[in-house]
Amino acid sequence: MRYFEKPLSVEESQAMMDRMRKMYEDRGYCYFAVELLKTGEFTGMIGLERKTFEADFTPRVDIGWRLDKRFWNQGYASEGAKRCLVFVSGSGISEVLSLASIGNHASVQVLKKIGMNYWKDFQQRDLTYKLDISTLQLYRISL
Repeated sequence: MRYFEKPLSVEESQAMMDRMRKMYEDRGYCYFAVELLKTGEFTGMIGLERKTFEADFTPRVDIGWRLDKRFWNQGYASEGAKRCLVFVSGSGISEVLSLASIGNHASVQVLKKIGMNYWKDFQQRDLTYKLDISTLQLYRISL
């Protein structure tokens, strides 16, 4: 969680799951729970979310992931993110973006692997108290 504001509490995690369930019902996409097919082990989440915070590029659909560290560098983020892009193609969503903290080289590599292109840097006003994650790189892809 180095590139996030803070780990979520149990209550915040439940609220996020409830929000994702509602988003899926309303929009047909969300951050999906990810598990290993061979073991059923929960690895994290990969998916899409509608970003509505105030910025010159919102509202937009964003792709992202959070995987348990044990599952990093095994291709799961790239594979899952590619499948999510296929999942929403033809749904009326013409562009997807992603935000990655400047120092988050692993996520930037995934963004490049799934065909996204650098767009611009962005300063997240809500995170200016935490400078190491407040400057984000925006990537986007047309569907």
